[in-house]
Amino acid sequence: MKNFVTLFLITIILSSFSTGDEEVYEAVPHESFQKGEVLDYKVSFGIFSIGSAKMLIRDNYYRINHRDCYKVDIYGKTTGMVDWVAKVDDHWGAYVDTAALVPHISYRNIKEGNYRKNEIVRFDHRTNLIEAKVKDKKTGEYKEPNYYSAPENIRDMLAGYLYLRTIDFAEMNEGDLFTVKGFFEDTFYELDVRYKGKEVIKTKAGKFNAIKLAPIMPENKLFDGEDSIFAWISDDKNKIPLKVEAKMFIGSTGVELSGYKNLRNEVSIIQ
Repeated sequence: MKNFVTLFLITIILSSFSTGDEEVYEAVPHESFQKGEVLDYKVSFGIFSIGSAKMLIRDNYYRINHRDCYKVDIYGKTTGMVDWVAKVDDHWGAYVDTAALVPHISYRNIKEGNYRKNEIVRFDHRTNLIEAKVKDKKTGEYKEPNYYSAPENIRDMLAGYLYLRTIDFAEMNEGDLFTVKGFFEDTFYELDVRYKGKEVIKTKAGKFNAIKLAPIMPENKLFDGEDSIFAWISDDKNKIPLKVEAKMFIGSTGVELSGYKNLRNEVSIIQ
């Protein structure tokens, strides 16, 4: 069950005050989300329901580095009998620039069985430097930070999730590739994603017109082959993640939208 929320994020595998930062921050036009948005999901393994996840954008703007930010939080936990075997209670969060959709601060509080990790990451986009601190499990204090030299406008997974929802798929043909770049833990990644066309998808929240995507997974010990993950997002202005199917070496897992509220635009639900 380790990296429960990591799996969830991969699949959906994101200023009003002038400070002279216009050359640093590249504005990203977007109309797919807003403050107060809440998305609920059910997580399954095979035929069994094993957990739930919630993704939300807080109701207020937050001021970080003299910039207005969204505060994005994701909660993931196991439910039912799974709690007796490997209880998961994860919380990921980030303060994401409202104009450039880059992170200023991100954090993870991971509880998965006996595994614990508490991390805070700060992004300095003026110097392209990342500072990452992890809490010592014995002392409860944060260790000396690690620093990483980053490319311009680097994103973590949550800022990358928001950025993904700004992509215009209208001019793409089935089979076209695009690349999602970002930073996670101590690694800079470039993940190629294949556009697989459009489908109608049924979820616990209803039936939707959807865009199908297939992240091309590099060889690894978790996912079974290049086409091991398929993800669907709503084919409307919201582009909300609807469903994920992942084929792993230990079995198949899935994530499915179960509820939503405070979306910015009309949804593509089919009655």
